[in-house]
Amino acid sequence: MAKKTFKGRPLLPGKLEGEVLASKQPFNTSGSYLENLFANRKDSAPCTDPNNKDFYGKELSGAIICTTVTVGSSLGGASLMGVGSLGVGPKAMLFSQHIDSVSFAGLLMDDVWNDRRVITIDLLGDEFLDTVKSGDTVSIKEDGTVEVG
Repeated sequence: MAKKTFKGRPLLPGKLEGEVLASKQPFNTSGSYLENLFANRKDSAPCTDPNNKDFYGKELSGAIICTTVTVGSSLGGASLMGVGSLGVGPKAMLFSQHIDSVSFAGLLMDDVWNDRRVITIDLLGDEFLDTVKSGDTVSIKEDGTVEVG
């Protein structure tokens, strides 16, 4: 596949290269990390949301998650902070649309209060999720540029 470049809005900028987990379904933050949060699991973070067929059962710890938006309850931000404190949070979250404010608040607080940055870029566009597939390699730049391939 030829490399393809997308430009999004860097909310928590950073530089990273790695393999992605991608889904066109919304990412349910609370539902995806439920087992980790209630079991205080620190060795891995398999996705526990059976409604997301692309992610269910896949390892989320250290993942570069590519999705449309985050959904869930008012616990979304706390879920992301919680898995970060357990050491099994994602490395990056890349969104085709706007990130929801509750999830972003959790990521921002974790970054400011706990010095744990999850690179976060939104507004990458629908073509981004039409292009990127689980297992693809991406290169993330500080300015919100994401190169696929």
